[in-house]
Amino acid sequence: MRKIEVPVFIVGAGPTGLSAACLLATQGIETLAITRYPGTANSPRAHITNQRAMEVFRDLGIEERIRQAATPSELMSNNVWATSFAGTEIARLQTWGTGPERKVDYELASPSGMCNIPQHLMEPILLDVARERGAKFLFNTELVSMKQDAEAVHSIVKDRLTGEEIEVVSQYAIGGDGDNSVVVKEIGFPTEGKMGLGAAVNVWLEADLTKYTAHRPGVLYWMTQPGNNYWVGSGTWISVRPWNEWVLLFMYDPSQGEPDLSEAAVTERARATIGDPEIPITIKAISKWTINQVVAQNMNQGRVLIAGNAAHRHPPANGLGTNTCVQDSFNLAWKLAMVLKGQAGKDLLDTYTQERQPVGEGVVRRAMKSVGDMMPISNALGFAPGQDEKAGWANVDELFSDSARGRERRDALREAVDLQNYQFNCHGVELGQVYASRAVVSDGSSRPAPARDPELYYHPSTFPGACVPHAWLQRKQEKLSTLDLVGRGRFTLLTGVGGNAWRAAAKKVADKLGIALDVVTIGGPNCDAHDVYGRWHALSGVSETGCVLVRPDRYVGWREKELGGQGEPAAQLERVMRQILAR
Repeated sequence: MRKIEVPVFIVGAGPTGLSAACLLATQGIETLAITRYPGTANSPRAHITNQRAMEVFRDLGIEERIRQAATPSELMSNNVWATSFAGTEIARLQTWGTGPERKVDYELASPSGMCNIPQHLMEPILLDVARERGAKFLFNTELVSMKQDAEAVHSIVKDRLTGEEIEVVSQYAIGGDGDNSVVVKEIGFPTEGKMGLGAAVNVWLEADLTKYTAHRPGVLYWMTQPGNNYWVGSGTWISVRPWNEWVLLFMYDPSQGEPDLSEAAVTERARATIGDPEIPITIKAISKWTINQVVAQNMNQGRVLIAGNAAHRHPPANGLGTNTCVQDSFNLAWKLAMVLKGQAGKDLLDTYTQERQPVGEGVVRRAMKSVGDMMPISNALGFAPGQDEKAGWANVDELFSDSARGRERRDALREAVDLQNYQFNCHGVELGQVYASRAVVSDGSSRPAPARDPELYYHPSTFPGACVPHAWLQRKQEKLSTLDLVGRGRFTLLTGVGGNAWRAAAKKVADKLGIALDVVTIGGPNCDAHDVYGRWHALSGVSETGCVLVRPDRYVGWREKELGGQGEPAAQLERVMRQILAR
């Protein structure tokens, strides 16, 4: 049997595995990733890409490549509920921070904007980048078995075309192999939750709906009609390419039998929810999927780590799926790279579970709640199972009628639509993760109490464990973000006008520990970056002689309010770095 030896073996080449391969290869770590499929995603699937994921792509230097393939945020604005594209519009909600009430929150929070990039367009970019940087891939290759000992992970993989089996011996392995993860089963990662809580169909199709969408651009159009209405409506239209390529999603009840998925049947459903018989429709692909609610209790066992859907599975509500996968990899990659380079102790990998498992659990919980929160809209519309079409349309007439019942129902509808902000403008959930682990060193302070709803609103802070806040700075004639000064596989110490003593301390500690530790001064025109708007000063949480230690994943590892506050700078910094790096 042929044998391949590699430092990191990645099972799965979806968003999780591809992100991990890109990040590790960028940091000089040799990887081999396999996937049972012949290529990258063959259909749109996940699509919403939030600011945190875009910041990871910014760190990789590929943000612009992603943006060029994506639909920009200004064309993601409207969530529309209607009886059909050509029919009665029932309600509309501005989403993803595009409404005037939320736009400033999103712009202040990050240098990166949200975008809509379907999985089949994102994955080839990540594959190209990973290969450019030295990562290796085997397609049509499935994992047969995996076991580990104190020294290595031993995997058997099979070429699905030739039947050849290959042994892969790796120092570490990452299971990024999705909902039915073989890695999870082989290594025995404990999970809790349920699979198959709902059944859905995706119909990928082409139909030019410009005349019904260009005046109300959005990603999601929810069509609901009497007599053909189950769970979230008669059909949810997801924009793949504005405005002529779509995924039509609908739910069904398997206990009532399997749906007719013939081309004629799905075309008929599409035509009914468009409401215009003259629009040509081309069906590209039809697929079924299920709603799952599963979370792994831990994400690392020995030399094997799991990420993405292998570790947390949930419905697509809130658009958190791919984003959470990418951020798992961002958290894991720098830790694994430093362990493999001998710069950190292997116990650093335990902090991956400590930091990301609660995030995955929270994402699953939020997504499931958002699915339940769709029900008030259905209730407000008044469409009921078994209702005939005449009664259903009479319901719509009553909803908009000048009557006491009409007014009551419109109030209920407005409340139900407002509740959808927790799915479509849920900025605190998207950006507000705060880690607690051994790789975060307390400064003795308490986490600031949120001034607004912490799910709806992001609260930037340098509290240890939070992502370093974004603030626009100036360097000569270049406008740049605080996020551009940190990350890229390195630790960075941010300090101010009076913090030059930290520079000498950082050099001493970096030399002693054999790591890269940058120092950046932010403040006046003589600093490395000029805080021209004063926003960093307002957000930094430390004095001009203090410092904020930022980890390679841009999360705050520690901060010191002012120079000399807790002792000699080099001794403080060495103690902190040794704790974070498990040395």
